[in-house]
Amino acid sequence: MKIGLEIHVQLPTRSKMFCSCPAVGAAGPNEHICPGCMGMPGTKPSLNKEAVVIGIKIARLLNCSVPDTMWFNRKIYFYPDLCRHYQITQYETPIAQKGVYYLGKKPIRITEAHLEEDPGTVTRSGDGSLTDYNRSGMPLIEIVTEPDLSTPAEAREFLTALLRDIRHVIDLPDDGERTIRADCNISMAGSERCEVKNVNGLKNVERALTYEAVRQTKILKAGGKIARETRHYDAERMVTTSARKKEYAGDYAYVCDPVFGKVDVKSIMDGIEHKESPKNMVARLVSEYSIDVRIAEQIVNTSVGLAELFEHLAKNVVADMALKWVTGPISSSWKALEKDVVARTADITDIVIRQRDGEINDVECAMLLKALITGKDVDAVRKGGADLDALIRKAIEENPSVADDHKKNDKAMNRIIGIVMRESGGAYSSSDVVDAAKRILDGL
Repeated sequence: MKIGLEIHVQLPTRSKMFCSCPAVGAAGPNEHICPGCMGMPGTKPSLNKEAVVIGIKIARLLNCSVPDTMWFNRKIYFYPDLCRHYQITQYETPIAQKGVYYLGKKPIRITEAHLEEDPGTVTRSGDGSLTDYNRSGMPLIEIVTEPDLSTPAEAREFLTALLRDIRHVIDLPDDGERTIRADCNISMAGSERCEVKNVNGLKNVERALTYEAVRQTKILKAGGKIARETRHYDAERMVTTSARKKEYAGDYAYVCDPVFGKVDVKSIMDGIEHKESPKNMVARLVSEYSIDVRIAEQIVNTSVGLAELFEHLAKNVVADMALKWVTGPISSSWKALEKDVVARTADITDIVIRQRDGEINDVECAMLLKALITGKDVDAVRKGGADLDALIRKAIEENPSVADDHKKNDKAMNRIIGIVMRESGGAYSSSDVVDAAKRILDGL
C-alpha cells in the first residue's frame, strides 16, 4: 500500500491572496468579494507579500529548498467556484521544492509546496447549486508528499504531527475559520492510484483511506482493475464515491500568468524570523538536557510555553531540578498559568532557587508555586494539601496491601488515586493526587 497526501492549508493573512478583501469574518455569503476576486474584466490581481513570507516559513519547516525567483501560473478549468475560469497557482516554480519531514525516524519526502488561491464554495441544493465566493481568493499553500506513507493510521499520525508544527510556526489558530483539507492518494500492489478529494478532519482522512484500501483490495482479489479516478468521501456514510476520471497535468493547460512576472523571493527572505517547530524543540531538549524523549514530548505537547519555562529554569538551576517542578506542580496547574507565564517566570524561578539553596523544603516549594500560580493564599493551599494528604492516608489505611504492592509496582497506587478522586468529588486535580500519593507511598 502506498499513500501520498496533498495538504491544503489556508494561510493566516488579513486579506486575500490577490486582492484587499478580508480573508475571514464574513457574516453571510458573498460579503467579502470585489471585482478582483470575482474575476471581472479589466481587474488586475496584486500579490499579498505576507502569503509569500508564510510560504517561506513553511518551506523551511519542511526542509525544502526555496527558489531565488518564482512566478505564478494559470490552471485552466471550468467550474462554478472559479469566476475567472482559471486558478492562479504555481506549477513550474513552487515556493518549496524537494524537502523531507521526519515522522519519528521515518523520512516522508516532500515533493513540493506551492502557493495558490482557494476557489469558492459550492453548495448543492434540490433545485441546483449555490456558490459562495467569500472563500474565493483565500491564500492557500498546498503541500504534496511522495507516496511514502504505508497505512491509513500512519497517514493520520503524520498529519497530526505536521499540522501541530505548521500551526506553531505560522501562528495559525486551531479554532478559527480557516480550514485544513487533504486530498488522499492511495494505490495497492502497484495498481493505479485513486484520489479522494477534499477530506476534512484527521479521523476522516484515516477513515477514507481505510475504506479505499478495503475497496481496492476486494476489486484486485476478484481479478478486476483499479480505475484511475477522483473520488469523494461521504463522512456520514463513511464511504467514498466516484466523482470523475482522474485528470493529468496536461488536462489543465497550465500557462505562465503574465500579470505578476518574476517574484524576487530572495529579497523577501532576508529578515524573516523562523520559529522553532515543536518537533525540533523535542529533539533539542533531549539532546541539550539529556531528558527522556517521552518526557520532552509530554512537556512540548502540553505547551511550547511550558517547554520555554523549563529551559529558563534549567539555566538557573540544574536540569533535573527544573524538570521536577515543571512536570509536577507547574504542569498540573498549567491552564491557570499559561496566560501569565511571562509575567510570573521570575517569581517561579526565585521560588525554585530558594528550594535549591535549602531555604525551603520540597513541600514548601510546591505550596508556594501552587499559591503563586492559582492566586490562592499560602495557608489555603497548605490546608488543601493537608486535606488531600489525609484522604490519601485514610485510603491507604483501608487498603494496607497497596503499600507493599507499590514497592514492587508503581501502578499499584492507581487504586488509591481512584478512591481519592471518587471520594473528593474531583476537588483535586489528577496531577495533584498522583504527586501526593506517590510522595506518601514512597515515604512508607
